[in-house]
Amino acid sequence: MKIVVVGTRGIPDIPGGVETHCQQLYPRLVKLGCDVTVMRRTPYLNENNQATEYRGVKLVDVNAPRKKSLEAFVHTALAVLSARKLKPDLIHFHAVGPSLFIPLARLLGMRVIATHHSLNYQHAKWNFASRLLLKFGEWCQARLAHDVIAVNEPFRQIFHDDYEREERVHLIYNGVELSNGEIGTDYLSSQNLEPERYVLAVGRFVPDKRFDWLIKAFAQVAPQGMKLVLAGDADHEDEYARSLKQQARDKGVVLTGYVTGEPLRQLLRHAALFVLPSTHEGLSISLLEAMGHGRDVLVSDIAANRLGQLKEDDFFATNDFDNLVTQLRSKLDNPVTVRHYDLTDFDWDHIARQTFDVYTQALAKR
Repeated sequence: MKIVVVGTRGIPDIPGGVETHCQQLYPRLVKLGCDVTVMRRTPYLNENNQATEYRGVKLVDVNAPRKKSLEAFVHTALAVLSARKLKPDLIHFHAVGPSLFIPLARLLGMRVIATHHSLNYQHAKWNFASRLLLKFGEWCQARLAHDVIAVNEPFRQIFHDDYEREERVHLIYNGVELSNGEIGTDYLSSQNLEPERYVLAVGRFVPDKRFDWLIKAFAQVAPQGMKLVLAGDADHEDEYARSLKQQARDKGVVLTGYVTGEPLRQLLRHAALFVLPSTHEGLSISLLEAMGHGRDVLVSDIAANRLGQLKEDDFFATNDFDNLVTQLRSKLDNPVTVRHYDLTDFDWDHIARQTFDVYTQALAKR
Protein backbone atom coordinates (compact mmCIF):
# COMPACT_ATOMS: atom_id res chain seq x y z
CA MET A 1 0.00 0.00 0.00
CA LYS A 2 1.70 3.18 -1.22
CA ILE A 3 0.82 6.40 0.65
CA VAL A 4 1.92 9.97 -0.12
CA VAL A 5 1.51 12.57 2.63
CA VAL A 6 1.01 16.30 1.98
CA GLY A 7 0.08 19.25 4.19
CA THR A 8 2.84 18.94 6.79
CA ARG A 9 5.98 21.09 6.95
CA GLY A 10 7.87 17.83 7.25
CA ILE A 11 9.63 15.45 9.60
CA PRO A 12 11.70 14.81 11.67
CA ASP A 13 11.90 17.34 14.50
CA ILE A 14 10.18 20.19 12.71
CA PRO A 15 8.00 22.02 15.26
CA GLY A 16 4.22 21.92 14.95
CA GLY A 17 1.26 19.79 15.93
CA VAL A 18 0.70 18.31 12.46
CA GLU A 19 4.43 17.67 12.17
CA THR A 20 4.55 15.81 15.51
CA HIS A 21 1.46 13.85 14.46
CA CYS A 22 3.12 12.74 11.23
CA GLN A 23 6.46 11.96 12.88
CA GLN A 24 4.76 9.63 15.33
CA LEU A 25 2.21 8.10 12.96
CA TYR A 26 3.99 7.25 9.73
CA PRO A 27 6.93 5.16 11.00
CA ARG A 28 4.32 3.01 12.73
CA LEU A 29 2.37 2.67 9.47
CA VAL A 30 5.59 1.58 7.75
CA LYS A 31 5.86 -1.19 10.35
CA LEU A 32 2.29 -2.19 9.48
CA GLY A 33 3.31 -2.65 5.85
CA CYS A 34 2.72 0.74 4.23
CA ASP A 35 5.11 2.38 1.77
CA VAL A 36 5.00 6.01 2.97
CA THR A 37 6.43 9.15 1.36
CA VAL A 38 6.17 12.51 3.17
CA MET A 39 6.44 15.70 1.11
CA ARG A 40 8.47 18.31 3.03
CA ARG A 41 8.72 22.10 2.70
CA THR A 42 12.26 23.24 1.94
CA PRO A 43 12.24 26.40 4.16
CA TYR A 44 12.08 24.19 7.27
CA LEU A 45 15.06 22.01 6.42
CA ASN A 46 18.49 22.50 7.95
CA GLU A 47 21.68 20.57 8.56
CA ASN A 48 19.88 18.41 11.15
CA ASN A 49 17.18 17.03 8.86
CA GLN A 50 18.71 16.55 5.43
CA ALA A 51 18.10 12.78 5.32
CA THR A 52 16.00 11.21 2.57
CA GLU A 53 14.46 8.67 4.96
CA TYR A 54 13.27 8.66 8.56
CA ARG A 55 12.53 5.35 10.31
CA GLY A 56 11.45 3.80 7.03
CA VAL A 57 9.44 6.84 5.84
CA LYS A 58 10.68 8.27 2.54
CA LEU A 59 11.20 12.03 2.45
CA VAL A 60 10.83 14.17 -0.66
CA ASP A 61 11.68 17.87 -0.46
CA VAL A 62 9.47 20.27 -2.41
CA ASN A 63 10.11 23.99 -2.76
CA ALA A 64 7.95 26.54 -0.96
CA PRO A 65 8.19 30.33 -0.61
CA ARG A 66 8.95 31.56 2.93
CA LYS A 67 5.84 33.73 3.04
CA LYS A 68 2.86 33.12 5.32
CA SER A 69 0.19 33.74 2.68
CA LEU A 70 1.82 31.60 -0.03
CA GLU A 71 3.88 28.89 1.65
CA ALA A 72 1.29 26.14 2.11
CA PHE A 73 -0.59 27.09 -1.07
CA VAL A 74 2.38 26.87 -3.45
CA HIS A 75 4.00 23.91 -1.73
CA THR A 76 0.86 21.77 -1.70
CA ALA A 77 0.16 22.39 -5.38
CA LEU A 78 3.70 21.31 -6.27
CA ALA A 79 3.55 18.39 -3.82
CA VAL A 80 0.35 17.02 -5.36
CA LEU A 81 1.85 17.18 -8.83
CA SER A 82 5.00 15.43 -7.56
CA ALA A 83 2.88 12.84 -5.76
CA ARG A 84 1.12 11.88 -8.98
CA LYS A 85 4.45 10.79 -10.46
CA LEU A 86 4.84 8.31 -7.59
CA LYS A 87 1.52 6.63 -8.48
CA PRO A 88 0.31 6.24 -4.89
CA ASP A 89 -2.65 4.14 -3.84
CA LEU A 90 -3.72 6.99 -1.56
CA ILE A 91 -2.77 10.61 -0.98
CA HIS A 92 -3.29 11.84 2.59
CA PHE A 93 -3.91 15.57 3.13
CA HIS A 94 -3.34 17.09 6.56
CA ALA A 95 -5.12 20.30 7.65
CA VAL A 96 -7.79 22.36 5.89
CA GLY A 97 -5.44 24.79 4.13
CA PRO A 98 -3.59 22.19 2.06
CA SER A 99 -6.95 20.48 1.43
CA LEU A 100 -7.73 23.24 -1.08
CA PHE A 101 -5.85 21.01 -3.50
CA ILE A 102 -7.99 17.93 -3.00
CA PRO A 103 -9.84 18.83 -6.25
CA LEU A 104 -6.50 18.71 -8.09
CA ALA A 105 -5.67 15.32 -6.60
CA ARG A 106 -9.09 14.01 -7.60
CA LEU A 107 -8.68 15.44 -11.11
CA LEU A 108 -5.39 13.54 -11.36
CA GLY A 109 -7.18 10.34 -10.43
CA MET A 110 -5.90 9.88 -6.87
CA ARG A 111 -7.87 8.52 -3.93
CA VAL A 112 -7.88 10.99 -1.07
CA ILE A 113 -7.75 10.75 2.72
CA ALA A 114 -7.97 14.04 4.66
CA THR A 115 -7.35 14.76 8.35
CA HIS A 116 -9.05 17.75 9.97
CA HIS A 117 -6.63 19.07 12.60
CA SER A 118 -7.78 22.59 13.40
CA LEU A 119 -10.35 25.30 12.64
CA ASN A 120 -7.68 27.39 10.94
CA TYR A 121 -10.23 29.75 9.42
CA GLN A 122 -11.04 31.02 12.92
CA HIS A 123 -7.46 32.04 13.68
CA ALA A 124 -6.89 35.75 14.16
CA LYS A 125 -3.76 35.87 11.98
CA TRP A 126 -5.76 35.42 8.76
CA ASN A 127 -7.61 38.13 6.84
CA PHE A 128 -11.14 37.69 5.52
CA ALA A 129 -10.11 36.33 2.12
CA SER A 130 -7.73 33.80 3.67
CA ARG A 131 -10.44 32.62 6.04
CA LEU A 132 -12.80 32.03 3.13
CA LEU A 133 -10.15 29.95 1.38
CA LEU A 134 -9.48 27.92 4.52
CA LYS A 135 -13.20 27.31 4.97
CA PHE A 136 -13.30 26.11 1.37
CA GLY A 137 -10.50 23.69 2.25
CA GLU A 138 -12.79 22.21 4.89
CA TRP A 139 -15.56 21.99 2.26
CA CYS A 140 -13.16 20.09 0.00
CA GLN A 141 -12.51 17.61 2.79
CA ALA A 142 -16.22 17.14 3.41
CA ARG A 143 -17.32 16.89 -0.21
CA LEU A 144 -14.35 15.46 -2.11
CA ALA A 145 -12.20 13.33 0.21
CA HIS A 146 -13.00 9.64 0.01
CA ASP A 147 -12.42 9.29 3.76
CA VAL A 148 -12.06 11.96 6.44
CA ILE A 149 -10.36 11.72 9.82
CA ALA A 150 -11.30 14.14 12.63
CA VAL A 151 -8.89 14.42 15.57
CA ASN A 152 -11.64 15.23 18.07
CA GLU A 153 -15.38 14.81 18.49
CA PRO A 154 -16.27 18.51 17.88
CA PHE A 155 -14.59 18.32 14.46
CA ARG A 156 -16.39 15.09 13.61
CA GLN A 157 -19.63 16.85 14.52
CA ILE A 158 -18.84 19.67 12.08
CA PHE A 159 -19.02 17.23 9.17
CA HIS A 160 -22.40 16.03 10.43
CA ASP A 161 -23.88 19.44 11.23
CA ASP A 162 -22.43 21.68 8.52
CA TYR A 163 -22.04 19.23 5.64
CA GLU A 164 -24.55 16.47 6.47
CA ARG A 165 -21.82 13.88 6.08
CA GLU A 166 -21.57 10.88 8.40
CA GLU A 167 -20.38 8.14 6.08
CA ARG A 168 -16.63 7.49 6.12
CA VAL A 169 -15.89 10.18 8.70
CA HIS A 170 -13.60 8.63 11.31
CA LEU A 171 -12.78 9.87 14.81
CA ILE A 172 -9.08 9.17 15.43
CA TYR A 173 -7.39 11.18 18.17
CA ASN A 174 -3.92 12.64 18.25
CA GLY A 175 -1.62 10.64 20.45
CA VAL A 176 1.12 10.81 23.03
CA GLU A 177 4.32 8.81 23.36
CA LEU A 178 4.69 7.94 27.02
CA SER A 179 8.13 8.20 28.59
CA ASN A 180 8.47 6.42 31.91
CA GLY A 181 12.23 6.47 32.28
CA GLU A 182 14.45 9.00 33.98
CA ILE A 183 14.76 12.31 32.16
CA GLY A 184 17.74 14.56 32.82
CA THR A 185 18.00 18.24 33.65
CA ASP A 186 21.04 19.40 31.71
CA TYR A 187 18.92 21.44 29.28
CA LEU A 188 17.11 23.05 32.22
CA SER A 189 20.48 24.02 33.69
CA SER A 190 21.47 25.63 30.38
CA GLN A 191 18.37 27.83 30.68
CA ASN A 192 18.91 28.58 34.41
CA LEU A 193 15.78 26.63 35.33
CA GLU A 194 15.14 24.42 38.33
CA PRO A 195 12.75 21.44 38.35
CA GLU A 196 9.27 22.28 39.68
CA ARG A 197 10.15 26.00 39.72
CA TYR A 198 8.68 27.10 36.42
CA VAL A 199 5.39 27.22 34.54
CA LEU A 200 5.52 26.05 30.92
CA ALA A 201 3.59 26.94 27.78
CA VAL A 202 4.42 25.52 24.34
CA GLY A 203 3.38 26.75 20.91
CA ARG A 204 3.62 29.23 18.09
CA PHE A 205 3.67 32.94 18.83
CA VAL A 206 0.30 33.80 17.30
CA PRO A 207 -2.62 35.70 18.87
CA ASP A 208 -4.81 32.59 19.27
CA LYS A 209 -2.36 31.07 21.77
CA ARG A 210 -2.96 34.02 24.13
CA PHE A 211 0.58 33.91 25.51
CA ASP A 212 0.28 37.68 26.08
CA TRP A 213 -2.51 36.97 28.57
CA LEU A 214 -0.41 34.31 30.27
CA ILE A 215 2.54 36.68 30.69
CA LYS A 216 0.31 39.32 32.32
CA ALA A 217 -1.46 36.79 34.53
CA PHE A 218 1.78 35.17 35.65
CA ALA A 219 3.25 38.56 36.55
CA GLN A 220 0.34 39.07 38.96
CA VAL A 221 0.47 35.75 40.78
CA ALA A 222 3.93 34.16 40.50
CA PRO A 223 5.44 32.99 43.80
CA GLN A 224 8.97 34.15 44.61
CA GLY A 225 11.52 32.24 42.52
CA MET A 226 8.97 30.79 40.09
CA LYS A 227 9.61 31.44 36.38
CA LEU A 228 7.47 31.38 33.24
CA VAL A 229 8.87 29.55 30.20
CA LEU A 230 7.54 29.99 26.67
CA ALA A 231 8.84 27.23 24.39
CA GLY A 232 8.09 28.31 20.84
CA ASP A 233 8.47 31.08 18.31
CA ALA A 234 6.81 32.55 15.25
CA ASP A 235 6.98 30.74 11.91
CA HIS A 236 6.80 34.12 10.23
CA GLU A 237 7.99 37.07 12.32
CA ASP A 238 5.28 39.76 12.53
CA GLU A 239 4.33 42.67 14.75
CA TYR A 240 2.47 40.45 17.22
CA ALA A 241 5.43 38.10 17.66
CA ARG A 242 7.86 41.01 18.08
CA SER A 243 5.57 42.64 20.64
CA LEU A 244 5.12 39.36 22.53
CA LYS A 245 8.86 38.77 22.75
CA GLN A 246 9.43 42.30 24.04
CA GLN A 247 6.67 41.85 26.61
CA ALA A 248 8.26 38.57 27.67
CA ARG A 249 11.72 40.08 28.01
CA ASP A 250 10.33 42.98 30.05
CA LYS A 251 8.74 40.52 32.50
CA GLY A 252 11.73 38.18 32.78
CA VAL A 253 10.08 35.30 30.89
CA VAL A 254 12.41 32.55 29.64
CA LEU A 255 12.18 32.30 25.84
CA THR A 256 13.68 29.04 24.60
CA GLY A 257 12.69 29.31 20.94
CA TYR A 258 11.40 26.16 19.24
CA VAL A 259 12.57 23.02 21.00
CA THR A 260 12.02 19.36 20.20
CA GLY A 261 13.38 16.01 21.32
CA GLU A 262 15.23 15.77 24.63
CA PRO A 263 15.11 19.50 25.51
CA LEU A 264 11.32 19.51 25.13
CA ARG A 265 11.00 16.30 27.13
CA GLN A 266 13.00 17.85 29.96
CA LEU A 267 10.87 20.99 29.95
CA LEU A 268 7.66 18.95 30.05
CA ARG A 269 8.77 16.42 32.67
CA HIS A 270 10.02 18.94 35.22
CA ALA A 271 7.44 21.77 34.91
CA ALA A 272 5.42 22.68 37.98
CA LEU A 273 2.43 23.45 35.74
CA PHE A 274 1.61 23.33 32.02
CA VAL A 275 -0.69 26.09 30.74
CA LEU A 276 -2.60 26.20 27.45
CA PRO A 277 -4.54 29.48 27.21
CA SER A 278 -5.55 29.15 23.52
CA THR A 279 -8.78 30.40 22.00
CA HIS A 280 -8.56 27.68 19.31
CA GLU A 281 -7.01 24.21 19.24
CA GLY A 282 -7.47 20.92 17.44
CA LEU A 283 -6.34 18.30 19.93
CA SER A 284 -3.19 19.76 21.41
CA ILE A 285 -0.31 17.30 21.28
CA SER A 286 1.68 19.48 23.70
CA LEU A 287 -1.17 19.16 26.21
CA LEU A 288 -1.25 15.38 25.75
CA GLU A 289 2.53 15.26 26.17
CA ALA A 290 2.34 17.29 29.38
CA MET A 291 -0.28 14.86 30.67
CA GLY A 292 1.91 11.96 29.56
CA HIS A 293 4.68 13.34 31.77
CA GLY A 294 2.28 13.54 34.72
CA ARG A 295 2.14 17.32 34.85
CA ASP A 296 -0.60 19.38 36.42
CA VAL A 297 -2.36 21.46 33.74
CA LEU A 298 -4.46 24.59 33.33
CA VAL A 299 -6.24 25.04 29.98
CA SER A 300 -8.89 27.21 28.37
CA ASP A 301 -12.36 25.68 28.38
CA ILE A 302 -12.76 25.47 24.60
CA ALA A 303 -14.46 22.32 23.32
CA ALA A 304 -11.23 20.80 21.96
CA ASN A 305 -9.63 20.93 25.42
CA ARG A 306 -12.57 19.31 27.22
CA LEU A 307 -10.88 15.96 27.66
CA GLY A 308 -12.55 13.48 29.97
CA GLN A 309 -9.26 12.95 31.78
CA LEU A 310 -9.29 16.52 33.15
CA LYS A 311 -11.09 17.97 36.18
CA GLU A 312 -13.13 21.17 36.39
CA ASP A 313 -10.39 23.03 38.22
CA ASP A 314 -8.06 22.35 35.27
CA PHE A 315 -10.03 24.88 33.19
CA PHE A 316 -10.46 28.64 33.09
CA ALA A 317 -13.10 30.61 31.17
CA THR A 318 -11.52 31.26 27.78
CA ASN A 319 -12.40 34.93 27.40
CA ASP A 320 -12.13 35.90 31.08
CA PHE A 321 -8.68 37.21 31.98
CA ASP A 322 -9.57 37.59 35.65
CA ASN A 323 -10.61 33.94 35.78
CA LEU A 324 -7.25 32.96 34.27
CA VAL A 325 -5.53 34.89 37.06
CA THR A 326 -7.71 33.24 39.70
CA GLN A 327 -7.19 29.71 38.39
CA LEU A 328 -3.47 30.22 37.89
CA ARG A 329 -3.09 31.49 41.44
CA SER A 330 -5.05 28.50 42.74
CA LYS A 331 -2.83 26.05 40.85
CA LEU A 332 0.41 27.65 42.05
CA ASP A 333 -0.84 27.90 45.64
CA ASN A 334 -1.75 24.20 45.60
CA PRO A 335 1.03 22.45 43.67
CA VAL A 336 0.65 18.85 42.52
CA THR A 337 3.91 16.96 42.03
CA VAL A 338 2.66 14.14 39.79
CA ARG A 339 -0.73 13.38 38.26
CA HIS A 340 -1.86 10.12 36.70
CA TYR A 341 -4.09 10.28 33.61
CA ASP A 342 -5.70 7.44 31.68
CA LEU A 343 -4.28 8.01 28.19
CA THR A 344 -5.36 4.70 26.68
CA ASP A 345 -7.32 6.45 23.90
CA PHE A 346 -4.22 8.39 22.86
CA ASP A 347 -1.81 5.52 22.23
CA TRP A 348 0.08 6.05 18.94
CA ASP A 349 0.23 2.34 18.14
CA HIS A 350 -3.56 2.13 18.43
CA ILE A 351 -3.93 5.29 16.34
CA ALA A 352 -1.69 3.81 13.64
CA ARG A 353 -3.81 0.66 13.49
CA GLN A 354 -6.98 2.77 13.22
CA THR A 355 -5.45 4.80 10.38
CA PHE A 356 -4.30 1.63 8.62
CA ASP A 357 -7.90 0.35 8.80
CA VAL A 358 -9.12 3.59 7.18
CA TYR A 359 -6.60 3.14 4.37
CA THR A 360 -7.65 -0.47 3.86
CA GLN A 361 -11.33 0.43 3.74
CA ALA A 362 -10.68 3.30 1.34
CA LEU A 363 -8.93 0.98 -1.11
CA ALA A 364 -11.58 -1.72 -0.73
CA LYS A 365 -14.33 0.73 -1.71
CA ARG A 366 -12.87 1.75 -5.06
